[in-house]
Amino acid sequence: MLAEALSKVLEDDKAEDLAFIELQGKSSLADFMIIASGRSGRHVAALAEHVAQEAKRLTGRPASVEGMANADWVLIDTGDVIVHLFRPEVREFYNLEKIWMSDTSAHRAQRASS
Repeated sequence: MLAEALSKVLEDDKAEDLAFIELQGKSSLADFMIIASGRSGRHVAALAEHVAQEAKRLTGRPASVEGMANADWVLIDTGDVIVHLFRPEVREFYNLEKIWMSDTSAHRAQRASS
């Protein structure tokens, strides 16, 4: 599944505080939404680049990417999966999780402590 593969890319690239939200039945925009944070604008941009490359590799078509110029908030739309990547303070300000999450449709990735 594309959403799981993209989540794995984010985990491998050390994205922080991943949230995986199922949108089926909530929105016709996509089937899944992934929200994650990078430590800096540079980290967000690197995460976005890698996710976009992996999405193209898996689907055969380029993803739509918005926000790379500032890399405060980058949106990657693959059609079936929407990925939001934020710097932490920008993510806190917009708080997309509050809008989209419910107990039954979302979960946060649990990362083992190093």
